[in-house]
Amino acid sequence: MTDTTQRAEDLAILEKLNLDYVVADQASDAARFSTLLAEDFVVQTPGVTRNREEFLEYIAKPRPFKDLAVHDVKIRILSDVALIHGRSTYTMVADGAEQEALYTDAYQKREGTWVCVSACAIAPGT
Repeated sequence: MTDTTQRAEDLAILEKLNLDYVVADQASDAARFSTLLAEDFVVQTPGVTRNREEFLEYIAKPRPFKDLAVHDVKIRILSDVALIHGRSTYTMVADGAEQEALYTDAYQKREGTWVCVSACAIAPGT
């Protein structure tokens, strides 16, 4: 397999993982997240840092938003680490306010599998 072929395969996998992350977030699907996240996963959102278990507990609760969509996604593969930068939009359930967030997720290829090791979102209302 050439480096170009491997890079294309990794890019396709990471694109799917990014979409799976978003779908699991909107659906409060902690079971799906448990397959996406590394054991040492850490997430930061405004004012809060959570480890993997804390995040899975948090994500299992009903989401305060709907209509989550991602835009302007850029995936950068840096050897066995990949950064996914994007912008998301969503609507708050409580008041119907439209919101926008920026995020960066870091994935690492461990034993041949990409796993999310870190996530950071600048996201009002989440």
